[in-house]
Amino acid sequence: MISRETIDKIFDAARIEEVIGDFVTLKKSGSNYKGLSPFSNEKTPSFMVSPAKQIFKDFSSGKGGSVVSFLMEHEHYTYPEALRYLAKKYNIEIEETGQTDEEKELRSERESLFLVNDFANTFFQQQLWKTEEGKSIGLSYFRERGMEDDTIRNFQLGYCPNSGTALTQAALKESYKLEFLEKTGLTKVDGDRQRDRFWGRVIFPILSHTGRVLGFGGRVLKKDAKIAKYLNSPESEIYHKSKTLYGLFQAKNHLSREDECLLVEGYTDVISLHQAGVQNAVASSGTSLTVEQVSLIKRYTQNVTILYDGDPAGIKASLRGIDLILEEGLNVQVLLFPDGEDPDSYARRVSSAELKDYIKEEKQDFLRFKSSLLLDEAGSNPLEKSKAAREIVQSIALIPDALQRDAYVKECARVLQMDEKVLFSELAQIRKSKQKREQQDRRREESPKMEVVEEEQSAIPTSSETFKQEEALCWLLLNYGDRIYTFEADEEEVEESVAEHIITELAGDELEFENPSFQKILQHFVDAFDRDEKILKAEDFLKEEDAELLSVAVDLVSEKYELHNWSSRKIFIPEKDAYIKAYTQESVLRFKEKKIAQLIQEAQRKFNQDDDAQREQQMQMLNRLTTLRIKINKKLGRVV
Repeated sequence: MISRETIDKIFDAARIEEVIGDFVTLKKSGSNYKGLSPFSNEKTPSFMVSPAKQIFKDFSSGKGGSVVSFLMEHEHYTYPEALRYLAKKYNIEIEETGQTDEEKELRSERESLFLVNDFANTFFQQQLWKTEEGKSIGLSYFRERGMEDDTIRNFQLGYCPNSGTALTQAALKESYKLEFLEKTGLTKVDGDRQRDRFWGRVIFPILSHTGRVLGFGGRVLKKDAKIAKYLNSPESEIYHKSKTLYGLFQAKNHLSREDECLLVEGYTDVISLHQAGVQNAVASSGTSLTVEQVSLIKRYTQNVTILYDGDPAGIKASLRGIDLILEEGLNVQVLLFPDGEDPDSYARRVSSAELKDYIKEEKQDFLRFKSSLLLDEAGSNPLEKSKAAREIVQSIALIPDALQRDAYVKECARVLQMDEKVLFSELAQIRKSKQKREQQDRRREESPKMEVVEEEQSAIPTSSETFKQEEALCWLLLNYGDRIYTFEADEEEVEESVAEHIITELAGDELEFENPSFQKILQHFVDAFDRDEKILKAEDFLKEEDAELLSVAVDLVSEKYELHNWSSRKIFIPEKDAYIKAYTQESVLRFKEKKIAQLIQEAQRKFNQDDDAQREQQMQMLNRLTTLRIKINKKLGRVV
């Protein structure tokens, strides 16, 4: 278990904007940073990072938290794993206290799979560089393909021996469990027989955008029609082919810097382009492009250029990719290499300057690419030309931005030499049909959900009406708990902090919050108050392992918008401090009034159920509560 002192050091050293900036493209926005949500598919940035508060808040998905909870949510780390990641990033030595047997057993299966993959990755590289078989077969192959040693090391390429059991035996000797070797797909198990999946193949490790080994691709070097040329790791808890882009770890900084992603098909395409100085390339790894892969690209840039072979298969893949990318709101261009060439062969055949010039000069806007392709097929046939126009408009209809759709329809009319009105009419029909289908799909999805919501709402007790008052008091505790004001208490004026005033007022009437998370926050303040410690602040909650409590705390201190600097225009906005005292007093009174209202309701219910002897007692209770409620409402300026 990581010691408390180490955890404190990690939180003190970690800068949330630096850490999240490794995963999300952030831009300065006032005193905060802003970017596209890494948790949802949004078009307008609503993901905020506050360096001052050391928190993040994603207003599109509702997620929020600290630098550690971001890593837990985004990278699926456990709490200790996230701390270890940060400790490594900031060169902090970890001190550990003794772990119980139960804690050792709780090490996640995911981490075990990653550890096995890390071992295999190191093993494959050692075999490539340090064994005669690896050097004569694997390393020779890579060098024959024009790969330089630095490139081979950068992409962590390796070799799996031809014996068929070398990796499995080495892993078992190092006490790695066969169970995890099988789950990652590194070992095939058939009864008592065990065999390496990638034997006799050169290895391409598939990394996450943070550099963790998710899986492997292996290429066979023998010419055998019965054996698949490429073999990938099977789907597992940590590897999902449709959610992975090969080369993203090496390319991610270049994607942001160049503000463009070059999308290719295979491992060697990425590697050859990278070696030629074109380092903003990633590959879909032989699978059809997916929404998840486009979402990965979207974290770094809005611009995608598809670089595929110029053969029919490459053209078909380009057309599929265009529509998917457009629908996700990205800009897309297409570049096809000469027939018989692919990005790998072309990058090796020409100089770096020629390659860059070719990409820059030959890439086409998707509309021109698709128009040229379809019109060539249509020839002079008017019916085929109309089909081509409809297919192009169908692609335009996928674009979320209305202004872009409008511009593309006008350009389409010019390129196809057709009437704009006809194309706009076709676009409207396509959009209308699309919206109708989406509405029907939403109704089908929401129908069972609405039934559940209605059941839950009917089960919520009246006491849930206190939620807003409890939320307001927690907001004051977290944001202004240490502010000192002169409050009125028992007809005397007392100088105390906002936190002291709230705690004293609630404790005097033995009041607690009904919302569990709000009550936990209140209790933290009460405990610190009882121990005569310093008044807690929002940052004291950042180290919480309780994800729900942390999320609630972050929600209460997050601000989606910042005020403009109105003073520069001689418009002066009142400081927040100007109303905090009054708001604190009002919030306490509103909370008490709502609690009293609940007690009155309960007393009225009992009055109607009790016999005559007990009704008098309930009536006295009702009178006392009503008098107290009138007194509080008078202070609030209300008339009941």
